[in-house]
Amino acid sequence: MSIALPSDYGYVLLAAASTPIVNIVHAFLTSSSRKAAGIKYPISYASAEQADKDPRAFTFNCAQRAHANFTENLTPFLTALLVAGLKYPVFAGTLGGAWSAARLLFAIGYTSNGPKGRIVGSVTGTLINFALVGTSLYTALGYALNW
Repeated sequence: MSIALPSDYGYVLLAAASTPIVNIVHAFLTSSSRKAAGIKYPISYASAEQADKDPRAFTFNCAQRAHANFTENLTPFLTALLVAGLKYPVFAGTLGGAWSAARLLFAIGYTSNGPKGRIVGSVTGTLINFALVGTSLYTALGYALNW
């Protein structure tokens, strides 16, 4: 079987290329929060006691957790994006760009307002991801069953 990329696949690649920018924002939020809290490397998180006493340590933990959540979700997202884009490149590319925007909302909200601040980005990103995963499964079935 050969797979020809659709002419509009550039939208998919553009959406995929937006994810390193999201990662850079996460890295900036995490490193600046780490510095403000005085948490030295290689310590991954402030202790619960530190976070309870120091709002800067709590903010660092939120930034660190937001970044970890992004990296946990990145591989499944990229897989769904690249597969869905084989049949529906504009739709997949649009969803992919929206997902990156939602992940920025998640990061900024979580770091600025704690766990409650992540809700808008989380719900939006999850709904987008469900649509993208569904589209990728439909695309994969189409290729597998030759429709």
